[in-house]
Amino acid sequence: MRSVLPALLALALPLSPALADHQEPFVPVFETNFPDPFILPHEGGFLAYATNAEGGAANVQMARSPDLVTWEFMREGDKLHDAMPDLPPWAREGWTWAPEVIAHQDRFLLYFTAKERSSGLQCVGVATGSDARGPFTSSASEPLVCQREIGGTIDPAVFRDADGKMYLYYKNDGNHPDFARTTEIYAQTLSEDGQALVGEPVALLSNDQPWEEHVIESPTMVKHGDEYVMFFSANHFGWERDQRLSPYAMGYSRCEGPLGPCVDAPENPILYSYNDRRLGCLSGPGHQAVFEVGERQFIVFHAHIATSGCRRTTRGRQMYVAPLLWQDGAPKIGVSLRPGNSEEDGQ
Repeated sequence: MRSVLPALLALALPLSPALADHQEPFVPVFETNFPDPFILPHEGGFLAYATNAEGGAANVQMARSPDLVTWEFMREGDKLHDAMPDLPPWAREGWTWAPEVIAHQDRFLLYFTAKERSSGLQCVGVATGSDARGPFTSSASEPLVCQREIGGTIDPAVFRDADGKMYLYYKNDGNHPDFARTTEIYAQTLSEDGQALVGEPVALLSNDQPWEEHVIESPTMVKHGDEYVMFFSANHFGWERDQRLSPYAMGYSRCEGPLGPCVDAPENPILYSYNDRRLGCLSGPGHQAVFEVGERQFIVFHAHIATSGCRRTTRGRQMYVAPLLWQDGAPKIGVSLRPGNSEEDGQ
């Protein structure tokens, strides 16, 4: 792993496909349905978590890799491994989305979205485990947060600042068809153990830009030097029959602190769909997360599985991993890691 990553980083290029000079800057590292991915470096390798598997095969499906470019599903015999095989009493199976995991104190915390039995809305919970692979468990009778009056709550993301304080970011599900209202990204301080919220939520961003349309979601707070940067995704995540490409895209904002205020970057969106004879195909990139390997930062995201002609399929969303770079204080996404790179290639 140590030899291949510098070679891949050497391929870094500016994000905009219009400026790219490398063939197919973005290709998946895991060519299967693995939506809303999150990667945790762990014990010299990498664990990935994703939204529930098809057919109820796992509430939280997992994959593993020794080097970020070679991935395989985690299994138990002929079944998928499930990081959270039993949901808390408030949650209904089949709607477990966007898990994220952090090591904290003497355990691991899994933040997740699930459908609340009583309201039928998506809400956010937290579960604990002694192992990063699970099983994660929670006996909570209520979600950690659920904004029922404004559509529910989805897409939890946790950020630990240099002083050790932790913050939870989430989005009200206002684009739920029964609500059809403004969506906002919120921040709230977490308790010392990471399992409760402290104080009042603060709204940081809303879908107030044309490219965002009716939804902003998937917050990811990152600290670069002394600056706080929040990545997010916006617009409709899907790829409908009447759409040439998915409108889903990724942007970022600059924040004065972990609780804001935040201001959208004028160059948004910074990653978006394209179909180009030379650069290839990317449809609906988003739901990003950022992780560190040593002093390097990487970004993981999903995009829709497409045909060889960049046409819509119904096979889901696959995982991409790329270096996260910085130029004059602004984030840039490098050429993605890809299957076929080996340690020998990096020597």
